[in-house]
Amino acid sequence: MLEIDLVGADVLTPRGFGPATVSMSEGYIVADRAGRCVNLSGYKVLPGIIDVHGDGFERHMAPRRGAMKQMAEGLIAVEAELAANGITTGVLAQFVSWEGGVRSLEFADQVFGSLRDTRGALVTDLRPQLRFEISLLDLYKDLPKWIADWGVTYVVFNDHLPHDRLAEGRKPPRLTGQALKAGRNPEAHFQMLLELHAQAMQASEALGPLCATLAAQGVKLGSHDDSASHGHHMWHERGVTVAEFPETLEAAEAAQGVGNTVVLGAPNVVRGGSHKGNVSALDLVTMGLGDALASDYHYPSPRRAALMLTRTGVLDFAQAWALVSSGPAAVLGLDDRGILAPGKRADIVVLDAQDQVAATLSGGRVSYMSGDIAARFLAG
Repeated sequence: MLEIDLVGADVLTPRGFGPATVSMSEGYIVADRAGRCVNLSGYKVLPGIIDVHGDGFERHMAPRRGAMKQMAEGLIAVEAELAANGITTGVLAQFVSWEGGVRSLEFADQVFGSLRDTRGALVTDLRPQLRFEISLLDLYKDLPKWIADWGVTYVVFNDHLPHDRLAEGRKPPRLTGQALKAGRNPEAHFQMLLELHAQAMQASEALGPLCATLAAQGVKLGSHDDSASHGHHMWHERGVTVAEFPETLEAAEAAQGVGNTVVLGAPNVVRGGSHKGNVSALDLVTMGLGDALASDYHYPSPRRAALMLTRTGVLDFAQAWALVSSGPAAVLGLDDRGILAPGKRADIVVLDAQDQVAATLSGGRVSYMSGDIAARFLAG
């Protein structure tokens, strides 16, 4: 771990940018000078990005269908991409879904097991999140044990079954491609969807006890893609405290109204709207209905979204960066990071004059460094 003092940079505090020295020792920011000075004049020093939900790691873990044998190597590649984008804490959102393939129970077991066994060898703090399809009623009984074995402390529930079509006995769009991707016969896949739809009421009744069991295990609970206000009220009654990517203004307002935190997609902000036609995350941020931005499927987006919100005047820099640092830290209950202050983890991202990531440090260790800044750290 580095024992250094970063001097000469513009440092972002909750009050905004200003000249300051950031000293680090034994992986934490300290109040007193710690060692050798590194002159970072011309650079910006900010809290590291905390990505509260991202599934862009899938292509590293299984670059082709069936290529799932080198999980540890995949995690190393994931870490490299996260660090290059200024992310110091990354939550890997792994599905367990009827979709199969990289979203199957078997694949999730491999990912979570590899993450559990590899975490100590990585610099970036990688954390598991389970995204669970609520229609998989047969898994409810064993799910709490699996979650404990995997070391998962954050579970998000979603329901992506096309219930309207299934209620009419109609096949969903793209069924054949979806089935083949999962390695299933299309007709068998359709029959499975019909059976899952038929037990939707039973699954809904079983969710309460499941949520209570997981909460007793200390698991944080979230909902995903809520589209109606009454839906999030039901989740809140089950002990859910996080609303990820609400699809409508009503759902976002309902979540905030009961005191839950709202996570929005950074790619949605960068694009200026949802690619699926849902409510604009940019509009929600403007209305004060977002507590954190997440990479979702694109790791460069948190940094880009925060910079865009600043450049367009929606928020000042401190407010915008809080959506990718202190805001996500609060969502995850991590009070040891998210701001640059003595006693906090030395999780730092350094931006150059073009606001590109020049260096990333996680827990006082370098996870990424590129270009001229390396000479600053190596000098003297």
